[in-house]
Amino acid sequence: MSDVSDWWQTEIIDMAPGQIRMRGHPIEDLIGTVGFAQMIWLMTRGDMPSADEAHLLEAALVAAVDHGPQAPSIATARMAVTCGLGLNGAMASAVNMLDDVHGGAGEQAVVLFHRIGDPADTETVLDEWRAENGPYIPGFGHRFHTPVDPRAPRLLALVDDAAAAGVVTGRFAAIARAVETTLAKAKGKPIPMNIDGATAVIFAELGFPAPLARGLFCLSRSVGILSHAWEQTQQGGRNKGPTPPGYRWTYTGKNPIDKST
Repeated sequence: MSDVSDWWQTEIIDMAPGQIRMRGHPIEDLIGTVGFAQMIWLMTRGDMPSADEAHLLEAALVAAVDHGPQAPSIATARMAVTCGLGLNGAMASAVNMLDDVHGGAGEQAVVLFHRIGDPADTETVLDEWRAENGPYIPGFGHRFHTPVDPRAPRLLALVDDAAAAGVVTGRFAAIARAVETTLAKAKGKPIPMNIDGATAVIFAELGFPAPLARGLFCLSRSVGILSHAWEQTQQGGRNKGPTPPGYRWTYTGKNPIDKST
């Protein structure tokens, strides 16, 4: 470090009085010219995507914006508002719920797809994955959407179109489909690819590193989080917990209260 200005170093943004450049592009040239998906790509990757690449990325972002109050992140946002938090606090609380179990499967699926590499190796790699990480295969199966998560086929169809046009290779779509087939064969029933698996295909096809898959999911789900937090501010309500007041938890300790009296 030769000067205090080197304390923070970045290739992302440069500024001077009256000038702002993002990745070397004057901000005034970007405003009204590029879409949000293009801007996300530019900021995270450093270059500008083609229109077709941006379209595919945007499709993944649109597909994952919301999954209702049953999703822990959305429920958290709504409860936070009823506890008096503003939109920023509600959003921060909700995004912090997006970790390995709720929100991390997309990143894990990208890692898995890269590890498989060749569809012919699917069964072997899945066995190794289970031995290392447990029985859950990220990106497949859904507790609510059976036998099909309606988002996945549409996203894969867009990947197929992009592969036919030479925008992506289609390699990771083939790997994901091989995983789906292998799981169904082993279980004797369909194990549908879910939103995490389908968006992981897109992120992998577009060359995003696995950790960014989780970050992109957080960006996408933030739209739903904001929407629900705002709706809850309009509906009102104070201290709304995860269940209505008439419902109680199941007590399993000593000396339970007799609730029949």
